Amino acid sequence: MTQPLIKISNIKRDFVLGNEIVYVLKGIDLEIKKGEYVALMGPSGSGKSTLMNLLGCLDTPTSGSYILNGKDVSKMKDDELAEIRNKEIGFVFQTFNLLPRTTALDNVALPMIYAGHPKLERNKRATEVLKQVDLADRMDHQPNQLSGGQRQRVAVARALVNKPSIILADEPTGNLDSKTSVEIMKLFNEIHENGNTVILVTHEEEIASYAHRIIRLRDGLIESDNTK
Repeated sequence: MTQPLIKISNIKRDFVLGNEIVYVLKGIDLEIKKGEYVALMGPSGSGKSTLMNLLGCLDTPTSGSYILNGKDVSKMKDDELAEIRNKEIGFVFQTFNLLPRTTALDNVALPMIYAGHPKLERNKRATEVLKQVDLADRMDHQPNQLSGGQRQRVAVARALVNKPSIILADEPTGNLDSKTSVEIMKLFNEIHENGNTVILVTHEEEIASYAHRIIRLRDGLIESDNTK
């Protein structure tokens, strides 16, 4: 049997606020296979953002284990986590997080700089993924010369550039109108069809419906986990 891409066992995450401890995740067990398309849902305060930060190696759990692609990342130090993030995970955020005075091409190539690739290789790969997201004619444009939908496409291309195991998208259509949201979700469908594992965090049922599996959180626990 093939190993799951993600295996989380009894993950807990507490935060100390003043004199009290807030128990945000209360023991989560979760497996995600390579090539799945998963939506994480839940009301505000359900723990979905905390779970996403743990999945994305932006945070470490208070207890429990997290095996990502065969590696136990729950015990890793910050510099090791940074390396895993850069290699294994492509992030897409609601606010795009692009560098404002930098071209689309250079924004997309950025993760490859951290990974130590030479400039020629960076530009070749960044050009490839910008073509993949239909922005071949916008490579030299800066973010303020692009529409919201185009900016999110640049962000998606940047997430794909290092050929990560997982694309992790946090409310990727939160700042877009409904027509542009549909275009971006079609793009995620294509990315998934190309073999990427996609994990989507959203509070919108309509957006979650694009995924093939919906995991709902409530009060720090998984309330339901349904595959279509």
